[in-house]
Amino acid sequence: MTSVAPRAWERVLARIESDLRDGRISPGQRIPGERALASDLNVGRSSVREAMRVLEALGVLRAQTGSGPDSGAIILTRPTGGMSALMRLQVAGQGFPVADVVRTREVLERSAVSELASREGTDLSEIDELLDAMENRNLSRQEFLALDAQFHLNLAEAAGNRVITAMMSGLRDSVETYTGRIAAALESWEETADRLRAEHRGITEAVRRGEPALAEERVTAHIRGYYAEANPEE
Repeated sequence: MTSVAPRAWERVLARIESDLRDGRISPGQRIPGERALASDLNVGRSSVREAMRVLEALGVLRAQTGSGPDSGAIILTRPTGGMSALMRLQVAGQGFPVADVVRTREVLERSAVSELASREGTDLSEIDELLDAMENRNLSRQEFLALDAQFHLNLAEAAGNRVITAMMSGLRDSVETYTGRIAAALESWEETADRLRAEHRGITEAVRRGEPALAEERVTAHIRGYYAEANPEE
């Protein structure tokens, strides 16, 4: 298997995990601010923000805004056990078998849409914006699939389960990789993109109407259907 170089935010995450594990930083201490970390690790500030978001979602740290002695983020705990495994998920996603990623997506996303559909008054405006953005016929396949991945991540975020959100975020690169490979092999990407658009809206409509079972059914069929285009016998 070809080795995939980690993205910048993954390197930030791995560095902080290593410092926590080896005792270079401890609970109660502050880590440097966004600008300082970006400079130290030679990455963009957006990469630092992404890593901080994952760590905060997992409860490892509490981010602080502003400047001065109280800027940066305070460490709440060392990642151990399941939390450490979730952190490693962020940097290991590219190595997982695609079939395993697909099955894991089914479990996570069924839970997310069921939770969303069981509530009243959930704000779906950001999800609607993504759906509208995907209607642009001038999007490249890569651009469309990036918006597609964000749509699924936003569903998980809206459901409010921080562990599911962290896991979905960790799988994002792996998901974009396999969906991109499938897209590149399709004879008619336009037909598939139209079907995906319709399925996205169908999932969202089931959530909006408060139908958990239907939302689960639709998101499962959506995930399986796309994967089956490249693996019809599975």
